[in-house]
Amino acid sequence: MHQHGAQAYQQTAKVVENPRQRESALLMKAAAGLQKVKDEWDISTTEELRSALTFNRKLWTIFMSAVTQDDSPLPPEIRQNIANLGMFVMNQTREILYEGVPEAEQLTVLVQLNRQIAAGLRGM
Repeated sequence: MHQHGAQAYQQTAKVVENPRQRESALLMKAAAGLQKVKDEWDISTTEELRSALTFNRKLWTIFMSAVTQDDSPLPPEIRQNIANLGMFVMNQTREILYEGVPEAEQLTVLVQLNRQIAAGLRGM
Protein backbone atom coordinates (compact mmCIF):
# COMPACT_ATOMS: atom_id res chain seq x y z
CA MET A 1 0.00 0.00 0.00
CA HIS A 2 2.92 2.35 0.76
CA GLN A 3 4.16 1.82 -2.78
CA HIS A 4 0.73 2.89 -4.08
CA GLY A 5 1.03 6.20 -2.18
CA ALA A 6 4.53 6.77 -3.51
CA GLN A 7 3.37 6.07 -7.06
CA ALA A 8 0.48 8.53 -6.69
CA TYR A 9 2.92 11.14 -5.39
CA GLN A 10 5.26 10.57 -8.35
CA GLN A 11 2.42 10.75 -10.88
CA THR A 12 1.15 13.98 -9.38
CA ALA A 13 4.69 15.37 -9.30
CA LYS A 14 4.89 15.00 -13.09
CA VAL A 15 1.77 17.08 -13.61
CA VAL A 16 2.46 20.06 -11.35
CA GLU A 17 5.46 22.31 -11.22
CA ASN A 18 6.66 23.10 -7.73
CA PRO A 19 6.59 21.36 -4.35
CA ARG A 20 3.84 23.61 -2.95
CA GLN A 21 1.59 22.87 -5.92
CA ARG A 22 2.39 19.16 -5.61
CA GLU A 23 1.53 19.16 -1.91
CA SER A 24 -1.66 21.09 -2.61
CA ALA A 25 -2.68 18.63 -5.33
CA LEU A 26 -2.05 15.66 -3.05
CA LEU A 27 -4.07 17.21 -0.22
CA MET A 28 -6.93 17.82 -2.66
CA LYS A 29 -6.69 14.23 -3.89
CA ALA A 30 -6.88 12.96 -0.30
CA ALA A 31 -9.81 15.30 0.43
CA ALA A 32 -11.62 14.09 -2.69
CA GLY A 33 -11.18 10.46 -1.68
CA LEU A 34 -12.52 11.13 1.81
CA GLN A 35 -15.39 13.22 0.43
CA LYS A 36 -16.36 10.44 -1.98
CA VAL A 37 -16.59 7.94 0.85
CA LYS A 38 -18.60 10.43 2.90
CA ASP A 39 -20.97 11.22 0.01
CA GLU A 40 -21.50 7.52 -0.72
CA TRP A 41 -21.55 6.47 2.94
CA ASP A 42 -24.53 4.13 2.56
CA ILE A 43 -22.84 2.17 -0.22
CA SER A 44 -19.16 2.65 0.68
CA THR A 45 -17.35 -0.38 2.02
CA THR A 46 -15.10 -0.58 5.03
CA GLU A 47 -12.22 -1.15 2.63
CA GLU A 48 -12.98 2.08 0.74
CA LEU A 49 -13.07 3.98 4.04
CA ARG A 50 -9.84 2.38 5.19
CA SER A 51 -8.15 3.09 1.83
CA ALA A 52 -9.12 6.79 1.83
CA LEU A 53 -8.02 7.20 5.45
CA THR A 54 -4.76 5.34 4.82
CA PHE A 55 -3.86 7.54 1.86
CA ASN A 56 -4.56 10.64 3.93
CA ARG A 57 -2.62 9.30 6.92
CA LYS A 58 0.41 8.44 4.78
CA LEU A 59 0.37 11.88 3.21
CA TRP A 60 0.31 13.55 6.62
CA THR A 61 3.03 11.19 7.85
CA ILE A 62 5.24 12.46 5.02
CA PHE A 63 4.45 16.08 5.93
CA MET A 64 5.19 15.46 9.60
CA SER A 65 8.44 13.70 8.78
CA ALA A 66 9.56 16.55 6.53
CA VAL A 67 8.90 19.29 9.07
CA THR A 68 10.62 17.47 11.90
CA GLN A 69 13.88 17.14 9.98
CA ASP A 70 16.66 19.41 11.21
CA ASP A 71 17.18 20.77 7.69
CA SER A 72 13.55 21.86 7.19
CA PRO A 73 13.56 25.40 5.76
CA LEU A 74 10.27 26.33 7.47
CA PRO A 75 10.20 28.59 10.52
CA PRO A 76 9.88 26.71 13.83
CA GLU A 77 6.31 27.89 14.51
CA ILE A 78 5.11 26.66 11.09
CA ARG A 79 6.90 23.35 11.60
CA GLN A 80 5.20 22.95 14.97
CA ASN A 81 1.78 23.82 13.54
CA ILE A 82 2.13 21.24 10.77
CA ALA A 83 3.31 18.61 13.25
CA ASN A 84 0.33 19.40 15.50
CA LEU A 85 -2.10 19.15 12.58
CA GLY A 86 -0.51 15.86 11.59
CA MET A 87 -1.02 14.47 15.09
CA PHE A 88 -4.63 15.63 14.96
CA VAL A 89 -5.09 13.77 11.65
CA MET A 90 -3.54 10.62 13.16
CA ASN A 91 -5.84 10.81 16.18
CA GLN A 92 -8.95 11.42 14.06
CA THR A 93 -8.03 8.51 11.81
CA ARG A 94 -7.56 6.23 14.80
CA GLU A 95 -10.92 7.27 16.25
CA ILE A 96 -12.74 6.66 12.98
CA LEU A 97 -11.17 3.26 12.35
CA TYR A 98 -10.87 1.78 15.79
CA GLU A 99 -13.14 3.48 18.32
CA GLY A 100 -16.82 2.69 18.03
CA VAL A 101 -18.89 2.71 14.88
CA PRO A 102 -17.61 5.20 12.30
CA GLU A 103 -19.97 7.94 11.09
CA ALA A 104 -19.81 9.88 7.84
CA GLU A 105 -19.64 13.23 9.62
CA GLN A 106 -16.32 12.23 11.21
CA LEU A 107 -14.71 12.68 7.79
CA THR A 108 -15.82 16.32 7.48
CA VAL A 109 -13.03 17.76 9.60
CA LEU A 110 -10.36 15.86 7.65
CA VAL A 111 -11.80 16.97 4.30
CA GLN A 112 -12.00 20.60 5.42
CA LEU A 113 -8.51 20.57 6.91
CA ASN A 114 -6.97 19.19 3.73
CA ARG A 115 -8.86 21.68 1.55
CA GLN A 116 -7.85 24.64 3.72
CA ILE A 117 -4.17 23.68 3.80
CA ALA A 118 -4.24 23.05 0.03
CA ALA A 119 -5.75 26.49 -0.55
CA GLY A 120 -3.06 28.04 1.64
CA LEU A 121 -0.35 26.31 -0.34
CA ARG A 122 -1.87 27.68 -3.54
CA GLY A 123 -1.83 31.17 -2.01
CA MET A 124 -5.59 31.58 -1.83
